[in-house]
Amino acid sequence: MSPGLTGRQRVVLALVAAVAVSTIYGIQPVLETAGEDLGLGEGALGWLVAAGQIGYLAGLVLLVPLGDLYDRRRLITVHLLLTAVGAGVAAAAPGGGVAIAGLALAGLFAVVVQITVAYVAAVSPAGERGRNIGAVTSGVVIGILGVRVVAGALGELTEWRVVYVVIAGLCAMLAVAARFTLDADLRRPRARYGNPLSSLGRLVAGDRLLLSRGLVAFFLFASFGTLWSGLALPLGDAPWHFGTTEIGLFGLAGLTGALGAARAGRWADRGLAPSVTVWALALLAGSWLLIAQAGSSLWLLIVGVVVLDFAVQAVHVSSQHLLTAARPDRSSSVIGAYMTFYSLGSALGAITTTWAYSIAGWPAASLLGAVYAALGLLVAARSRPRSTTAPGHRGQEGNTPETSSITSPIH
Repeated sequence: MSPGLTGRQRVVLALVAAVAVSTIYGIQPVLETAGEDLGLGEGALGWLVAAGQIGYLAGLVLLVPLGDLYDRRRLITVHLLLTAVGAGVAAAAPGGGVAIAGLALAGLFAVVVQITVAYVAAVSPAGERGRNIGAVTSGVVIGILGVRVVAGALGELTEWRVVYVVIAGLCAMLAVAARFTLDADLRRPRARYGNPLSSLGRLVAGDRLLLSRGLVAFFLFASFGTLWSGLALPLGDAPWHFGTTEIGLFGLAGLTGALGAARAGRWADRGLAPSVTVWALALLAGSWLLIAQAGSSLWLLIVGVVVLDFAVQAVHVSSQHLLTAARPDRSSSVIGAYMTFYSLGSALGAITTTWAYSIAGWPAASLLGAVYAALGLLVAARSRPRSTTAPGHRGQEGNTPETSSITSPIH
């Protein structure tokens, strides 16, 4: 395998991440329309949103560890094709049950995003790892936020099924592009697949760095989920009364902030990941002071959204850089375990924001988002290394991945 990534390969991998993750979030802007077309009652609409998340969580446990055993280029290609199949099933579904099954299948194989991150970590020289991971994870945020804009517009101009027809087509095209653009990732498996759930459990329990970064991700994405799962509530209410397309445009503010944090990868390459994590989480908590003003000032809200997404992306890139550097031989499993925390945190944010809003409106939801950010900051501050320990203890919070250059070989 040739060392490093070309600019073309980096673009393909970022697009893979963006399109794959959009299969999970594409239903949100067209949820009501899709529910009416599929004959689902209001109480069952949540299953359309939950299906992709449930499939994704299953994929993190069952599929991502395969990246430590087999050629990741082949896995990326196959998983993209199967994601396309799931999106196609959802687009052609005659009823709610089939649509839910299709979305779950697409979500299951959308974990190609994590295999992509592990691929990037494996082929990148130590001095470029953070930069390359930052480029790919920027694609994830583009997918999460950009699909809100695109799906909202397509839903109003055509119908909701077109959203998943487009996603299916893009997944199929990217599968071909990945096959002929990326280098093979051949290596000899060091272990059998075994029981991935218990393997991930042992990995989390025995790795202090992974546990601390996972807890940071849990609270980080609970805060992120609080914003993006609940923002439509104050914007659709008085005094704004915005429609789905207008609400979706706020995703552009999030994209601005997230893409602005692309330099976080370069900071991580310079050994600044622990410091970036702490100040970015503090920035995240502060952003909620601005976001809480959504009912009175759109400009303050927009600034708050930009700051929030900048902070989230900076922490996310820093964490993945540290984890893949500490465990280069198990980067897929580590990323899968880490993203399980991410998925659970996102679900927590989505569930609790509507609960808080129903009790005391958007100020209560904003307070909740700030509390999640503060808890993440507390975990990060308590787990910062105080000194460098003896070599040979990779994966510990106080070891060289956090405090000095990476010396582990990249397979």
